[in-house]
Amino acid sequence: MKTAPTFPARLAWWRKRRGLSQLQLALSAACSQRHLSFLELGRTKPSREMVHRLSAALDVPLRQSNALLLAAGYAPAWTETDLGAEALAPIRSALDYMLGQQEPFPAVVVDRRWNLLQANEGAVAMVEFLVGPVTPGSAINLADALVAPDILRPHLTNWAEVVRYFVRSVEADVIHQRGRIVGELRDAVVAVRLLAES
Repeated sequence: MKTAPTFPARLAWWRKRRGLSQLQLALSAACSQRHLSFLELGRTKPSREMVHRLSAALDVPLRQSNALLLAAGYAPAWTETDLGAEALAPIRSALDYMLGQQEPFPAVVVDRRWNLLQANEGAVAMVEFLVGPVTPGSAINLADALVAPDILRPHLTNWAEVVRYFVRSVEADVIHQRGRIVGELRDAVVAVRLLAES
């Protein structure tokens, strides 16, 4: 069974991913380079405040900031809330406004697994023009629709180019989230792209 990366390993990975030296990160996080070196070597344990400062200095996504906190022995600071929750009513209102502003051009809201959460009228009209009526409330995954041989692919003359662009986007998500599900999505899309180009 594979063990989760330790806090020192995670910290060093993010620092190198961001292309920062220990000195640069130490200055951004308002600590000494020596202290940062000790954190990366595991010779000292970070405070909760230090984990937050390092996460901010490294521009680590909230999900991965939680992973850093857990690796350092602290409880997560951020919660994941369903888009339908009452607390997110202002967010839904803002999304509705942005989708409306894109009309008549297609615009969608997806989650990190590319499941369709919301779409404006332009997006619905385009999809229904291409594939026929969509059952209201049906689960739609845009990644599946893109790579499946009989959904969007027949309508895209530059399908291989679109898939290459999509793969880059998914790979960026993998880098930020380091998620198994997103990584599997990338692998599936890459496999389909390679098949199409062979």
